[in-house]
Amino acid sequence: MSAESAKLESLTQQLDTLSQQLATGDVVLSNPAKEGKLHFCNGQLLYATSDFHRVRRWHRALKKNSPNWKPQPNSVSFDSEKPWEYQLLYQGVANEQLTLTQAKTIIGYVTLEILFSLLNCTDTFSKAQPSPEASSEVSLGLGLSYSELEPVVSKGSQLRSQWEAAGLGSMNPTEAPLLRKPVHSQTLSGWDKYLNGKFTLWDISLRLGKSVTSVTRALLPLIKKGLVQLRTVPDLPAPTFNLRTASWESTPGESEITSIEPDQQKPLIVCIDDSPVVFQVMKNILEPAGYQVVGLQDPVQAIAQVARYKPDLIFLDLVMPDANGYTICQFLRKASAFKNTPVIILTSRDNVIDRSRTKLIGASGFLGKPPDPEETLKVVRRYLSQSSNPTAEGNNYGLEIRNNFELGVGEF
Repeated sequence: MSAESAKLESLTQQLDTLSQQLATGDVVLSNPAKEGKLHFCNGQLLYATSDFHRVRRWHRALKKNSPNWKPQPNSVSFDSEKPWEYQLLYQGVANEQLTLTQAKTIIGYVTLEILFSLLNCTDTFSKAQPSPEASSEVSLGLGLSYSELEPVVSKGSQLRSQWEAAGLGSMNPTEAPLLRKPVHSQTLSGWDKYLNGKFTLWDISLRLGKSVTSVTRALLPLIKKGLVQLRTVPDLPAPTFNLRTASWESTPGESEITSIEPDQQKPLIVCIDDSPVVFQVMKNILEPAGYQVVGLQDPVQAIAQVARYKPDLIFLDLVMPDANGYTICQFLRKASAFKNTPVIILTSRDNVIDRSRTKLIGASGFLGKPPDPEETLKVVRRYLSQSSNPTAEGNNYGLEIRNNFELGVGEF
């Protein structure tokens, strides 16, 4: 038995065991460059997440399987232990905006892409991480049973085998092809509009209705001749929601913030949390009280963006992909521009150990999830009344913070 076959068999056995035991927790698939998680509840797969191109993958899944569905959250309730994508799918099914089959197909599509990236890497390992017991949301049937998940795992393995057999093992479908030199239009057969460095190979595959292996193999001669270059592109911005119009909207950009006249500017609060649902809750609480709220979902990018926004107060999630609240808070405190900026840890892990640790690394306060409106406003008013906004040196320290973070200086 090959190493790949043994790995596939080991994973399927583990998933089968989780299903039989009605287990709740995460199966982590990891190699030195990537990590993915399969989130289980009562033996069913709720959703799969990965630390790279998470939002792009979500949009591809929606475009392919339910292009006409626009998530319309009917409440601001949320569970910070569950992926925000799953919670939107759950609401879509509960509100009869999505069929159960559509929602499950979206979960399967996302899982397939993640497994494709991680399943056949020779140094991938998997381990189950226990998590708190889940609520009764699984009663809707929104989750993949083992019999529904096993074909997804098998297909992911098959697609990866086809990719390797085509000689594409050194390439990554999350990269975007960029046309570097003019090529005869007949050679590209109409593909030229996708070769602008903005669409990943996965994106092009979806738009052309072809397998990612077929798309990449067709471009391979141009890549080898140097006519097309593959480049890494960032993820799309994580979505937030306008509950009044029930529509997607982007997080406010820097131009929106700086366009406000200084004498009219409201106190600015930044919420660093990978869940757009959490940001929407905080926005609904704080904006009616006269505060301006900006949400930052990418913890790595947040390090540099905080210096540009110059917030009066920061809410900081404790557990996020790629980074944690402890590390980010420590970096902020090392920059003199933010030594006095209130940093409130926002998390569901409300215990003595976490509270003590947040004090040691300089956090100002601690607010549990889900945030209570009255308590949230009480905390904000308390700390903003005690502090002046030390923003003059913000831009000087943005690069310092970002560089330190990328180098891993001072990590726990």
